[in-house]
Amino acid sequence: MNELTTEVVIAGAGPTGLMLANELALAGVDVVVLERLPERTGLSKALNLQPRTAEVLDLRGLLGRAEERSFATVPEGHFAMIPVSYASWNTRHPYQLAIPQVQVEAALEERLAEQDVEVLRGQALTAFTQDADGVTVTTSDTRIRASYLAGCDGGRSTVRKALGLPFEGIDGRGHGVVADVRFAATPPGAQSEWRSMRNIVTTDGIGKYTGLIPLSEPNLYRLAYGDRLNRPANLRAEVTDEEVRDVITKTYGEETKVEEIRWASRFGDDSRLAASYRAGRVFLAGDAAHTHFPAGGQGLNLGIQDAMNLGWKLAAQIKGRAPQGQLDTYEQERRPVAEAVIQNVAAQSALIPATPELLALRTIFRALSELPEAQHHLSGLVSGLSITYPRKDKDHPATGTRLPDFKTKEGHASTWFHKGKFVLLTTQPTEKPHPEVEVAQVDELPWHDVTRALIRPDGYVANTTGETKSWLA
Repeated sequence: MNELTTEVVIAGAGPTGLMLANELALAGVDVVVLERLPERTGLSKALNLQPRTAEVLDLRGLLGRAEERSFATVPEGHFAMIPVSYASWNTRHPYQLAIPQVQVEAALEERLAEQDVEVLRGQALTAFTQDADGVTVTTSDTRIRASYLAGCDGGRSTVRKALGLPFEGIDGRGHGVVADVRFAATPPGAQSEWRSMRNIVTTDGIGKYTGLIPLSEPNLYRLAYGDRLNRPANLRAEVTDEEVRDVITKTYGEETKVEEIRWASRFGDDSRLAASYRAGRVFLAGDAAHTHFPAGGQGLNLGIQDAMNLGWKLAAQIKGRAPQGQLDTYEQERRPVAEAVIQNVAAQSALIPATPELLALRTIFRALSELPEAQHHLSGLVSGLSITYPRKDKDHPATGTRLPDFKTKEGHASTWFHKGKFVLLTTQPTEKPHPEVEVAQVDELPWHDVTRALIRPDGYVANTTGETKSWLA
């Protein structure tokens, strides 16, 4: 059996695992990424980066790679398939970036290779043990000794199951299907290019929906359909071409001709959350920690942001610069975010009407959603832009909020975070307070009553005093 030694093992090379690996490698941490599949599937899977995820990637200079692989920008999201605009948010990226998950993974793995980190494909984690000093991970032919293990291995996570952590939540009643379908011509009423969330979805009876999103190739579409009241006996049963063609014919007419069904997948509408995100030296992130119905296009984005939060904290711990208890703040900050997403997904599911009364409620909700305040609130939920982390009563209101990517003499604030360090923003000349802190002098800060602010590596405000001792040992 092969023997390896590293500082962190990551199980899973999806967007969450690859983002975490990039964060650790950027900080100089040795990392091994295990992926059970011998090669990337090539399936498009998730289709979007939300505005906050675009900001996160921009903080690391990664957004350009994603933009090169994207095929559209969409200036709105949706809440229960009701369009919500991002225009009211102070962000340089008030849009969804349309990009297949496989291309997100390609961009992240490309950057990882530049940092001399290789994904070990065809290497499934089969078991692990942990002790006071580290974790021992085994695959079919390799034993790896590491300081920490991160389970980023999806909703059926081997790591979570081995830890015996409860994965409780809401049992769904329905199901959904997604498929990539190429048509002979643009289906009736469908967009030829993805530029809006309007008129994407149609309803076919109580509890049912069907939608088409145009992809990067002519007449290639993401078909999504579901029934929130009826679930097949076997959610893992193959989605047949006949089933897909039948849905298309019923919804878009017999004249709508299908030329190719590239792939199709069925999923449930359960929502589940791990009882803990940490067990000793083992962490969970992404779908391994939380799963939910893909309402609003939030899942991939939630995982990437988990990785961003965990990455700099785990690196600080390994490098000996983390104050006591900082690693515990990963769960304290990110688990409530997942709880909030699960809650808004449940609300969205309720607005896919299952009764005539709920249909009436949806009609009223849709009208209310057009109010500017409602648009702002709902778009903040699905975009991630409204996420804040806890602060003390005496702290400035900016504490725990995301730093707006404001314009500077040199460009934009996001460029200061490419190295993954803390940034001290100040309006006065200031000496470097810590080796892991970059100092940036500006004419003014985004808050009129603030002249100094310490910003975390993930772009959230640590404090408005510039104090570093509680953040860096």
